[in-house]
Amino acid sequence: MAENIAYCGLLCSRCTIYLAAREADASKKEKLIQRIIEVCREHYGIEYQVSDITECDGCTAEGGSLFKACAGCEIRKCAIGKGIENCACCTEYACKNLENLFKTDTGAKMRLEAVRSRIM
Repeated sequence: MAENIAYCGLLCSRCTIYLAAREADASKKEKLIQRIIEVCREHYGIEYQVSDITECDGCTAEGGSLFKACAGCEIRKCAIGKGIENCACCTEYACKNLENLFKTDTGAKMRLEAVRSRIM
């Protein structure tokens, strides 16, 4: 999975949650999980405990494991409901939910803009 772009433009293949799920070294996995907890608190104002950090196969994976925040993500639900590959393909791009995400992750916006430039 080189560049698995999530519906919102985040890169699942670079996501700490995704990487932690694949880490075989227990010490490294523990450090990744602690980093996830810090990022969720600092960037999203969400307080997670170690037990909250679950396996994740990426938000576009069908039938795979999902991190609880990904499973409940409104952007993900919307894209699946519309049957689109990602939000760059949406006629309502960029919606309020995406604009809010872009405030904390400009990389997501850049990736979706690049996809849009190729398809428009």
